[in-house]
Amino acid sequence: MLSFHITPAAAHRITALLATEQTTSFFRVNITGGGCSGFQYNFIIDDTLTIDDQTFEEHGAKVVIDDISLGLVSGGTLDFVQDLSASKFIVTNPNATAGCGCGNSFTL
Repeated sequence: MLSFHITPAAAHRITALLATEQTTSFFRVNITGGGCSGFQYNFIIDDTLTIDDQTFEEHGAKVVIDDISLGLVSGGTLDFVQDLSASKFIVTNPNATAGCGCGNSFTL
């Protein structure tokens, strides 16, 4: 069974972002080819579900991931971090064998 987790910090940020939307939007994690390491994480506010989407809900927030992307991040965790240099979503991905310094892309 494929899984994906959401930290309380990520759930709080997702909830805050979606509160400003006027539609029934949701937060999508999508993986595309690109970035400095081969695959790139994309975080999107979306309003269209597809037949191959999976929904994960924790701490009051929902995250949608398509089947292909889920195969690349299964077992991972979405977090939201804030420090002096940035505020960003990050994925801790147990499938990644390497990643770039900024954490936006990974290699399998």
